Amino acid sequence: MTPILGILASSTAKEIAVDFLVIAGGGGGGGRIGGGGGAGGYRTSSGTTGGGGTTENTLKCPLFTNVSVTVGAGGAGGSSQGGSNGNNSIFSTITSTAGGRGAGNTITSAVGGSGGGGAYDATVRSGSAGTANQGYAGANHTVGSGELAGGGGGASAVGTHNGGAGIASTITGSSVSRGGGGGGGSETGAAGTASFGGGAGATGANNGAAGTVNTGGGGGGGGWQTTNGGSGGSGIVVLKYPDTRTITIGAGLTGSTAAPSGGFKVTTITAGTGNVSWA
Repeated sequence: MTPILGILASSTAKEIAVDFLVIAGGGGGGGRIGGGGGAGGYRTSSGTTGGGGTTENTLKCPLFTNVSVTVGAGGAGGSSQGGSNGNNSIFSTITSTAGGRGAGNTITSAVGGSGGGGAYDATVRSGSAGTANQGYAGANHTVGSGELAGGGGGASAVGTHNGGAGIASTITGSSVSRGGGGGGGSETGAAGTASFGGGAGATGANNGAAGTVNTGGGGGGGGWQTTNGGSGGSGIVVLKYPDTRTITIGAGLTGSTAAPSGGFKVTTITAGTGNVSWA
């Protein structure tokens, strides 16, 4: 006869396979012909992952056990001092790196999940690198043609003057594009564009646009004079698991679970820090 304690130990040792999409917060754009912010790091076991990496393995999670989750906030847009880096997003052992800040005319861009773009200034023109298997580099400033700051890197492409492209995911059952870099600002030329959740850059005396919430998009760089860059978009954590299981979303997290479909449930966590568990 199996002891009761043995039965309990056996039941609590069971695991389930969880597919994930974990995107960090995007970097903020810089001001005064500022660089676009880099997108937050993009990691997934369902579809295309960021930075040209291969799709990651499904994560095994024990039942009846707390698993940590953090949704990274986007970085603040900046003035001449440049933007701020975003914040990491975490699911268990998976950490997506925060998007790098876009440069201002007195501060450099930063390395991130995707790197921030360079600003218009003789000493801080360079964009910064992305993180392997998460995102791409931001672009350098371009001399001439209206003075074009560099766009932030995206999950699937390096920045140009425009923000680098992100990636479309179908983990929720419909295709949603996320992880785009912010567009670079300009003095008198065309503003850098952005997509996939990144914010557009600005020209003249205009501020850069903010990245879209829950996409990890980078903020757009500001135009000339006393302009500011846009803030980066917040990240997101999406979890897909068998519909025979029930998730508990702990205190400190904001999230929801869609109706079961095709044998799976999908839970989307949009903000906060806390734990989830499955029964």
